[in-house]
Amino acid sequence: MVRGRKLTGGKYRPRRKTKHYEREGITRKVKIRETKKKLKRGRGGNVKTILLSEKIVNVMDPTTKKAKKVEIKNVLETPSNRFLARQNILVKSGIIETELGKAKITNRPSQEGSVQAVLLKDN
Repeated sequence: MVRGRKLTGGKYRPRRKTKHYEREGITRKVKIRETKKKLKRGRGGNVKTILLSEKIVNVMDPTTKKAKKVEIKNVLETPSNRFLARQNILVKSGIIETELGKAKITNRPSQEGSVQAVLLKDN
């Protein structure tokens, strides 16, 4: 069966064009560099802070229940895409190397304007 065709051979045609609010946005990749942010106007005049690059992370230590600002050294692994780890791109659930040890990113840095992480126990 040829994709995009009916059983009779006729073409499937879209009912309508995509509307402006249905379009996909630009994928922003947060790199490890000096902090660089951008403001984006959202729907209804809301303002969203977009992070373009960051080198500091707020790390939460689960044993002491205290947070500390530390510098990011490297991205060790990214479960969603291994190529993002090679390019040192910060994404949610990515494991990073910090001054305190390994940490897991718990938020979405490209959409929230900061990087939050939880310190992992070394086995």
